Amino acid sequence: MQGKVILVTGGTKRLGEAICRKLHTVGMNLMVHYRSSEGEARMLQTELNQARPGSVALVQADLLDITQLPNLIDETIKHFGKMDSLVNNASSFYPSPMGEITEKSWDELIGSNCKAPLFLSQAAVPHLKKQHGCIVNIVDIHAKWPLKKYVIYSSAKGGLATLTRSLALELAPEIRVNGVSPGSILWPENGEWSDELARKHIIGKTLLKRIGEPDDIAKTVLFLISDAPYITGQIIVVDGGRSINL
Repeated sequence: MQGKVILVTGGTKRLGEAICRKLHTVGMNLMVHYRSSEGEARMLQTELNQARPGSVALVQADLLDITQLPNLIDETIKHFGKMDSLVNNASSFYPSPMGEITEKSWDELIGSNCKAPLFLSQAAVPHLKKQHGCIVNIVDIHAKWPLKKYVIYSSAKGGLATLTRSLALELAPEIRVNGVSPGSILWPENGEWSDELARKHIIGKTLLKRIGEPDDIAKTVLFLISDAPYITGQIIVVDGGRSINL
């Protein structure tokens, strides 16, 4: 994996940061996308470049504006000369219960979770074909088992799951496309499930009786990029067995 070039969207926080760190440890070069977290992006870039100079670059964009998406690919090619993989990790997450759904929430949640991955993948295709590269989409177990009050989010991730399989069909044999579907890995930043009893209930639903770590997702992404040459069109569920016990 030395010298492979990976574009990771939303790569400065939470799962995205863990993915970037894991891919970097095996010698990959990173184009890290961020929207508004410039401070975190600069800190991550500085730290990783100290370990391996010139291995990490940054690109800023609002993924809801699809006119900006080709620039992410262009900047990756300009900086590193090629592109081997795309990780569609960036996501918006907040409730949209019936009676409170707006066009704005539809545009934001569908845009970040499904529309942007599609158009970014489309822009990346010519370069990924040259490298016989791959795309990894970060899905969610709620793509298959919807989360109450999260109508749009669950639908958007369901769309991303289908998009993953559709792109695998469209882009074979040159490009592999797979997904990783996290379960309980990190508690939401918006305070949802901050109640200890609610958290215990969710943990109790897992077969392993604990939440996972961001590194569990990062390891799976690394596997799909580096050690899965005969896997495409698949979505690996990483949820401690929760989806068996919903």
